[in-house]
Amino acid sequence: MLKYLPLLLFLACIPIAVRADDVVERVIVLANSDEPESVRLAEYYAAKRGVPKANIIALRMPITEAIGWRTFVDTVFNPLEEELVKRGWVDAIGMDLTDAAGRRKYAISGHKISYLVVCRGVPLKVVNDPQMPAENLPTAANPAFKTNAASVDGELALLAVSNPPLIAFVPNPLFKNDAPSTIQLSQIVKVSRLDGPTFGDARRLIDQALEAEKTGLIGRSYIDIGGPHKTGDLWLEEAAKQLSELNFDGDVDRAGGSLPAWTRMDAPALYFGWYAGSLNGPFTQDGFTFPPGAVALHIHSFSADTLRSTTRGWVGPLVSRGVTATFGNVTEPYLELTHQPQLVLRALARGDRFGDAAAYAVPVYSWQAMAVGDPLYHPFKVTLEEQWARRAKLPPEQRVYVVLRRMRELDRAGRRNDAIWAGLESQKTGFNLAVALALADLQRAAGDLAGARQSMEGVTTRRRFPMAEAPLAVLLAERLRNAGDSKAALRVWQAVLGERNLPKDMRIQWLRMALESARAAKEERQVVRWDEDYKELTAPPAEDAKK
Repeated sequence: MLKYLPLLLFLACIPIAVRADDVVERVIVLANSDEPESVRLAEYYAAKRGVPKANIIALRMPITEAIGWRTFVDTVFNPLEEELVKRGWVDAIGMDLTDAAGRRKYAISGHKISYLVVCRGVPLKVVNDPQMPAENLPTAANPAFKTNAASVDGELALLAVSNPPLIAFVPNPLFKNDAPSTIQLSQIVKVSRLDGPTFGDARRLIDQALEAEKTGLIGRSYIDIGGPHKTGDLWLEEAAKQLSELNFDGDVDRAGGSLPAWTRMDAPALYFGWYAGSLNGPFTQDGFTFPPGAVALHIHSFSADTLRSTTRGWVGPLVSRGVTATFGNVTEPYLELTHQPQLVLRALARGDRFGDAAAYAVPVYSWQAMAVGDPLYHPFKVTLEEQWARRAKLPPEQRVYVVLRRMRELDRAGRRNDAIWAGLESQKTGFNLAVALALADLQRAAGDLAGARQSMEGVTTRRRFPMAEAPLAVLLAERLRNAGDSKAALRVWQAVLGERNLPKDMRIQWLRMALESARAAKEERQVVRWDEDYKELTAPPAEDAKK
């Protein structure tokens, strides 16, 4: 056997040739056989996407999110790698050797897996084991990297790597690589996870992706800039530029801190921001939900510390509110080693699937990052031109956002009058606040102040606004006041503040703004009433007042 070893090692350097047109047939789905719902989720995904049922691998694993290294190796890594080698998905020659963690050593020549889909029920993270030796790794320059804590998915990405290290991380050869070689592609298994607070949440990731692929990504974009490090802000500025070029109607917040609760957040198809520890702001409002296909990334060190909570961290809460694709970190990754939002967007916008975009945007594996969503998801499968041509077949709540994107496209092309006309035509089928706001802004920019006023008129006839529409009504009220029509603005404010279930912080903010319109309209009785409400809401508690 030894005399053939040089030949075998040479052959191990030749990557497996695979066809590019059988991506679905090369998806591997991993489930926990000790968790029946994990297996059902794997079967549901395979059926919905046309993945061969034989590609499902169900292994006995702990039913916990966090596991130790020995348990991870014994119940996840080794059994999975062995099964992949046995079935021919990973081309490898086994050795009678193990590393310090107990991982069996192979001479690996590549793999033919398109994506590894990890289903809820498979552990989420491997906790640091300080007793584990640092085999085959030079001393890390930065003591912070001397840890073997990692996301399970980040470790599974190295299933086709011979003898990976135990501590720190492994550079990703696909990172920012626009034309990876066959050899580079053979070194990484692209991993994505279907997971969330409930199995229903995880299953919805599949359904939402499929639904969005029929219509294309529809909605607005939101960027929240102003975090603790310049590098992250530069990433988000680049993402904002890309979204503008993609003609998404959207907002960019540079005020610092995370988005306040009263921020406009209707139809958030794309969200990129930072840097709160747990879900907050408009995402926590009653009834908040993402549209089908939404992609979101909130940068935070512990955003995926758990996926079982609807309030803790970001990934679990975002999934519970209907996001289709997102990213997170199980523990401190350090900013430069997490998924970069502008790279995610660049890859998706050029037509990449979610699984490829995730691999393109992360610099290292065997570390803390992870991607949640269907790796086959193709957000930009349907173009804006196709959406525009089919807009009449869309439900009204989606059609308006196709109109908004078309208006932006026309305006950026120097065709402002055509953009205005598109908005006016849209309003003939029913008054919509989002279109009215965009339309009025275009008309005002064109010098048509009377037209802008007329486009906003419909908002003054409304007697109440659902929570999702209230921030839009507020923006229109402010536009009316600034245009000199304080009485019209006042009518809008009265409808907004007439909602009894407004959160306290939102009501305080909006009372402050509404008072300006009431004073400008010289409605003294309303000024007195709102001023009393404001003082009552902002007064210190009785015990504090006594002190």
